[in-house]
Amino acid sequence: MRTWQQLSGLDASMLYLETATQPLQVFSVLELDPASIPGGYAYERFRDALAARVRAIPALREKPSERFGNVDHPVWVEDADFDIDRHVHRITLGAPGGWAQLSELAGRLAGLPLDRRRPLWELWIIEGVVGGRLAVLFKVHHSAADGVTYAKLLSQLCSAEPDSPPPEPVAAAAAPTRLQLAVGGLTRFASRPLHLVVTVLPAAIRAAVDSIRRAARGSAMAAPFTAPRTRLNGRLTAQRNVAFARLDLDDVKRVKNHFGVSVNDVAMTLASGVIRQFLLDRGELPEPSLVALVPVSVHEPALGQGRNQVSGMFARLQTQIADPVARLRALAAVTAHAKEHASAIDATLLQDFCQLLGPIVLGIAKRVYARLTQFRPMYNLVVSNVPGPQTDYFLGAEVLAVYPFGPVMHGSGLNITMWSVNGKLHVSLISCPALLPDLSELADGFAIGLKELLAEVG
Repeated sequence: MRTWQQLSGLDASMLYLETATQPLQVFSVLELDPASIPGGYAYERFRDALAARVRAIPALREKPSERFGNVDHPVWVEDADFDIDRHVHRITLGAPGGWAQLSELAGRLAGLPLDRRRPLWELWIIEGVVGGRLAVLFKVHHSAADGVTYAKLLSQLCSAEPDSPPPEPVAAAAAPTRLQLAVGGLTRFASRPLHLVVTVLPAAIRAAVDSIRRAARGSAMAAPFTAPRTRLNGRLTAQRNVAFARLDLDDVKRVKNHFGVSVNDVAMTLASGVIRQFLLDRGELPEPSLVALVPVSVHEPALGQGRNQVSGMFARLQTQIADPVARLRALAAVTAHAKEHASAIDATLLQDFCQLLGPIVLGIAKRVYARLTQFRPMYNLVVSNVPGPQTDYFLGAEVLAVYPFGPVMHGSGLNITMWSVNGKLHVSLISCPALLPDLSELADGFAIGLKELLAEVG
């Protein structure tokens, strides 16, 4: 029997920091070929196949508990009234059913909040895609999943064969009693000062001293709040827009092998190039380089039970360099320094810090931060590139493409996420139309940038 699990401070912070203009959700858009589904596609059978898989995934049947009587963070409890029809929705894409229409629909759905009274996920089955295909948008609240956890959830809905039987049902954890919640919450809350003195402050001091030493040697990652102000750092609205790009992974590896860098270096260079050209074309390219936040997974069983186990590093994107090869080499060097610097910081520092903070403190902090970043951004955008999960078939339908998306945060109006899946590099961009109304232009720039690098390979 599984034991009940408390939201870590980092998990809970995703609930506390969410606002009407900052929905904190991760999702993906899958392009599917329904021809491989045994017996053919029918909405009811597709939904029922999903329901069978959900019975084997307790995390998709759990919701945050009420905090009544609990002064600490909530716990995950099973929804006693779980109903698959509250989470699965059916919609038909407007004609002609191409990528323009799918992008518009995905942007609208990305901005919709999830119902906190229920397990924090939903899945949209999108019919009417050109060529007789299907699309699926699978969205999970960030409190329930970071990128690694989300990829695991997605892989549990997929299979290596179209007719693979669903796994056996798995029971959810028994819910704690109100007394257990109250006593456990009070005990953990009372231990916070000791946790601050014994764990958090020493780790923070070590990180600060190490950063100063690295800065003196010229080997530190970019410091927070040193990013130039751009249109990316304007005020968010509740609306979202998305765009897609897909590149041949073999072409990316050709560039990697020729210049002796990593796939991530090439991906970062492409992201740097498209945002550089976009701002340059509008006369808005700042002299200093833009700064990206690059999420770093710290998932290790020994580091805790939170569903979010992530840190990050700041990297200057070298947007001041026009030549793509020179930019690639410069980015490879600064990224190596940033990785080394980030790895020297205690992996759990962010989680430990969030463990101390409650909704009131974070509520004040998010308002202050949102205003501060209008004038001095902590960073300009988020860029993430990781290997994607194994996704051959989704509920029997062949997976043709998988586009992953992260949230857009106050002070950083663009998130670029890249997954390598089935021989392709899938590039996903999400922003706010008030800041970047022509997001598809950025997406189109990835193929142009790769073509420029391939021309240098010969």
